[in-house]
Amino acid sequence: MMENIATVTLNDLSIGYKTKQGTKVVADHLSASICRGQLTCLLGQNGIGKSTLLRTLSGFQPRLEGSIAIGGRELESYSDQELARQVGVVLTERPDVQQMTVRELVALGRSPYTGFWGRLNDEDERLTDEAIALVGIGALAPRMVSTLSDGERQKAMIAKALAQQTPVIYLDEPTAFLDYPSKVEMLLLLRRISREAGKTVFLSTHDLELALQVADVVWLMSRTDGLSIGTPRELSDCGVMGRFLEHGGIVYDAQSMTIRVCKER
Repeated sequence: MMENIATVTLNDLSIGYKTKQGTKVVADHLSASICRGQLTCLLGQNGIGKSTLLRTLSGFQPRLEGSIAIGGRELESYSDQELARQVGVVLTERPDVQQMTVRELVALGRSPYTGFWGRLNDEDERLTDEAIALVGIGALAPRMVSTLSDGERQKAMIAKALAQQTPVIYLDEPTAFLDYPSKVEMLLLLRRISREAGKTVFLSTHDLELALQVADVVWLMSRTDGLSIGTPRELSDCGVMGRFLEHGGIVYDAQSMTIRVCKER
């Protein structure tokens, strides 16, 4: 694995949104770094603020306090086009595209570089093909996007983000709606991309047990401990993961990092 160099840095960050009643703070005093060459997974209960954090890191909604830096530069200092060359975002929602092949979708990742007319030059074509090959969807390239399964569509969107040639890729629930083998395949793919392409890959997921097995680093947002960061082993050994999973009927084995359901007799 390459040297762990921080690509994204949060300094005393507060996140939330405006309401008619005032400002709703979802989480505050977040200070952390996300490093390249690592798969970092964001875990937490529903409503804890995972999507809000991802949207704020992506520049889709403003921070409340503190700062976010990408590549040592403040997020707000980037123009839209500059930010599109720094951060790729893959959302859970299905892309609303009609009459478009997978290769054409992936090639859209080159739009921050192609200018007003969007014409692809030889370099754009090469990078599109490389992204398709890295994700392993060469056989899907001529298919229409509308014919793809959920897993195939997610792979195509990841290839589009790779074609965008950004050092940072954020993904919101990339394993949602996938069957178990596809979930495993997706997380292993993202782990491989972080290493082979030297990307900073940061994703939210509800697939806790899979994340504990595959992630290099885990960000765990909880109402009792706030934001805890470490390797899966570190968070298990210090008891944070066990406290997070303390619910009726659930037993967490910190040694094996596995979850067991206690059935009533």
